[in-house]
Amino acid sequence: MIDMNILLLGSGGRECALAWKIAQSKLCSRLFIAPGNAGTAAYGENVELSPYDFEAVKHFCIQHQVDLVLPGSEDPLVNGIYDFFNTDNSIKHIFVAGPSQTGAQLEGSKAFAKKFMQRHNIPTADYREFSTENFEEGLRYIEQHSMPVVLKADGLAAGKGVVITHDPEEAKTVFHDMIREAKFGTAGKKVVIESFLSGIELSVFVMTDGKHYVLLPEAKDYKRIGEGDTGPNTGGMGAVSPVPFFRQNGFDDLVIKQIIEPTIRGLEQEQISYRGFIFFGLIAVEGLPYVIEYNCRMGDPETEVVIPRLENDLVAMLRHMQAGTLDQIAVKHKPESAGTVMLVSEGYPGSYEKGKKISGLNKAGSLLFHAGTINKEHEIYTNGGRVLAVTAYGNTIGEALQEAYKNVEQLSFEGKNFRRDIGYEFTGTNRTA
Repeated sequence: MIDMNILLLGSGGRECALAWKIAQSKLCSRLFIAPGNAGTAAYGENVELSPYDFEAVKHFCIQHQVDLVLPGSEDPLVNGIYDFFNTDNSIKHIFVAGPSQTGAQLEGSKAFAKKFMQRHNIPTADYREFSTENFEEGLRYIEQHSMPVVLKADGLAAGKGVVITHDPEEAKTVFHDMIREAKFGTAGKKVVIESFLSGIELSVFVMTDGKHYVLLPEAKDYKRIGEGDTGPNTGGMGAVSPVPFFRQNGFDDLVIKQIIEPTIRGLEQEQISYRGFIFFGLIAVEGLPYVIEYNCRMGDPETEVVIPRLENDLVAMLRHMQAGTLDQIAVKHKPESAGTVMLVSEGYPGSYEKGKKISGLNKAGSLLFHAGTINKEHEIYTNGGRVLAVTAYGNTIGEALQEAYKNVEQLSFEGKNFRRDIGYEFTGTNRTA
């Protein structure tokens, strides 16, 4: 395999973890991160380039002889960056590690994903979809639906387009606001209403070349801002890997046979071009797996525990993905557990201030993946809601988190906030006590 120039698109903790891993590969000549953050600069060259300006990305790739583009987030994929490259003769030789625009609809449209699962008998919650055309029918459907009920804006809504409610009147108000008041913009033109599933959630990840797949380490993330899973949803306050029950009582076999393999087969049967990551957002209900959602990229902050547990050379895996030969490699997961605690700005996920100086970065012994940070005159400042992901290893999830929390204490910035109970289901401890 020849050395490659790689362009990684994004600026969060996920991209920092990917940059950290890519930089370890002897197959990578140069790594560019667009636009990157204060942490990614340690692993490659940050470039002032918007991941959403495809023409600018094209010209950069030609100028710097880029061989592989890895989009970190869903937006470029849902907006068709794979197709943009694949239909332009001057850049079609450059591999975009991600699905076509149609494949990315697994994440970009809840209705598309639900229909896909229905066609391929993949277990998921019962649902109906509604829009302006059948708005009144939607109201009647809510009235007769058992509670709680889940309402999802069909399109991308930055993780905020899902509402769970126990009250029919509230559900009707939310439904009205989504469709008639465009609460989530065009994302809510269509609304999926589905039955609520009660269980424990987990995230499962694969890399696929469109025919074969390899299983990456699984993870569980913690979305709520407050301890005990209280308060509003965030982009993620922490994560752990592995998930202890995943490999118990044949649960992993059910996930593979009932969800992963039918998904890969379905994409192939429908001739949907998909060479990239698939993130299965699952829920275990009485020992059985159901799909809550698909994502067409890695998760955040799950990447910050999954990638550190991956022993393989990630660039070599991406090359096999490109060549359609993922069946030729065996994926190795580190036996150690990993835990990530996310440090966030005061006020997040609501309004927050940026520009708070961060100290203690040289004292922390854990892996530090920068998310919302910026380097100004050799000092690091906060530059987002989620600021730093502190990741540590341990023989158990409890030990990994203990180490992570020890290093959290070494870091400080004005308004620093974090959850003290990440992994609480698996450690038997409540850090709020």
